[in-house]
Amino acid sequence: MEIADLLGPERVALDAKARDKAQVLRLVADRLANTGPSSAAIEASLDARETLGSTGLGRGFALPHARIDGLDRFIGAFFRLARPIDFAAIDGAPVDLVFGLLIPTGNDAAAIATLAAVARLGRDPAVTDRLRRCRDPLEALTALTTRL
Repeated sequence: MEIADLLGPERVALDAKARDKAQVLRLVADRLANTGPSSAAIEASLDARETLGSTGLGRGFALPHARIDGLDRFIGAFFRLARPIDFAAIDGAPVDLVFGLLIPTGNDAAAIATLAAVARLGRDPAVTDRLRRCRDPLEALTALTTRL
C-alpha cells in the first residue's frame, strides 16, 4: 500500500485548530465522513481505539486509526495542528502532526503493513521537518508521498 493511495490534497489540512485530543479525533472523523460511515461512527471508533492506548507515536506524530465495518479500502487524512496538543504520546511530547487512518475489517496483514508504512513517516525526521514547513496541502502531500 502506497501513502498516495490513502489520501489526496482534499484530505490534508494545515494549521488545523484543536484544543485537545477529543477535538483532533473529531477533526479526523469530520474530514473522513464523506467516505461512507458517519462522522459520529468514525469518531466513536477512533475514540474506542484510543481507550486501548494512545496512538501518539512520539516526536510530535500521532496515528489515530480505527477498523470500520463495510469499508472497502484504507482511507487517510493528514493534519498539521496550529499548535501542539497533549496526546498522551509514548514519549510525553505534544503532538502537532496527525495522520488519521480508517482500516477495512479483515486482511490483518494489509492493516499491519499500512499502519507500519504511516508510522515510518512519523519516525523519519526529514519527513516530519518538511511537514512542519509546508506552505500548502499539495506541498504536504508531496512530503508524505515522496522520498528524498
